[in-house]
Amino acid sequence: MLKHKDHFHGSDLELIEKTYGIKASDITSFSANVNPLGISPLLRNTIASHIDAISTYPDREYTALRSEIARYTETDINNIIVGNGSTELISLMIKIKAPKKAIIIGPTYSEYEREINLGQGSCRYYPLKEEDGFGLDIADLAKYLTEDVDFLVMCNPNNPTSTIVPRKSVRKLLDICKQKDIFLMIDETYIEFAKDYRKITCVPLTTYYNNLVILRGVSKYFAAPGLRLGYAVCGNPDLIKEIEKKKNPWTINTLASIAGEIMFRDKEYIDETYRLIDSERKRVTGLLSQIPGIRYYEPGANFVLVKILKDDITSEDMFETAIRKGLMIRDCSTFYFLDNHYFRFCFMTPEKDDELIEVIRQVMTGKSTGNTADALSDNMTGSTADALSNNMTGNTADGATGNSKGGSL
Repeated sequence: MLKHKDHFHGSDLELIEKTYGIKASDITSFSANVNPLGISPLLRNTIASHIDAISTYPDREYTALRSEIARYTETDINNIIVGNGSTELISLMIKIKAPKKAIIIGPTYSEYEREINLGQGSCRYYPLKEEDGFGLDIADLAKYLTEDVDFLVMCNPNNPTSTIVPRKSVRKLLDICKQKDIFLMIDETYIEFAKDYRKITCVPLTTYYNNLVILRGVSKYFAAPGLRLGYAVCGNPDLIKEIEKKKNPWTINTLASIAGEIMFRDKEYIDETYRLIDSERKRVTGLLSQIPGIRYYEPGANFVLVKILKDDITSEDMFETAIRKGLMIRDCSTFYFLDNHYFRFCFMTPEKDDELIEVIRQVMTGKSTGNTADALSDNMTGSTADALSNNMTGNTADGATGNSKGGSL
């Protein structure tokens, strides 16, 4: 069995191919959290007709793209900033705000900590509690928002827990942050996968709070990580001017800009994605609830976090069994506050989801049902009511290096 410290990322298909001798094209990545429908059909059918656009420079202001994003997010074009993936915008925002002491709500994506450390700032993690289903307790978090804290990072829905903080709760948090002069950065990479997401997204709050920025991209919902197209929504005109002043010009190539304009208009694709994920989220969690020895945490996004409740089975065991069948899940043992009994996977097509459910069932019970679909009752949405363990161990953050400055509160 492979022993590795750095667990595979959803984009590591070539490394998987080399390690396991499985062709990258034969691997289904349940780890990447990408829309299983692939890229927008409207984009696929029209992008080639725009190939001549690469002979000219992009519009420095990206007016057409920003206008389309503003329409899509229901905000003002002047509140939109675009970048080379949300990663560039995370980096820019942290460089400009230059936080001296940040709090990151975790377990979560490690890039936030990395960027804060690169800027010589310090950061601590506020741990979401397993006994609360990894939901956020605003009142408890507020206790740690002390005078020396100047920056707060939240991923909503959160990765890897797939939990959601309602807009009403975020507004309460923003009021607290405003009083204490704390800037809040919210990563909404997965928001469009959420049920009734327009009632959850915090984009409308940017109209009322100047200490808030919302980050999004097209990598996940629009299945276009190779485009490297991200955007931010911010209602603080002074901050936007500062970002535009320090941001490199033309970081988005012409075709990526045109692709963005096209995909945000593909309503049929957007609606089909929503229906598929909503349906599979209900169906797959119903199947998970019937497998003994595991607990899942109610997912709000297009992926689910699962805990193995048997001491003699680990997340690495689950990964190894699944990958040898060409199914790649995420071993979550490298996330802060999680250990080697947690794994995550995203919802794909019903056929592929059934394949993975069968693997999970076999690992946990040692036997197969033969037909996963037959095991499902249409009305099953509840999670397994197993007792939770309160003993959470902090591990190195997902992808973070050993010399990380981060720690828990």
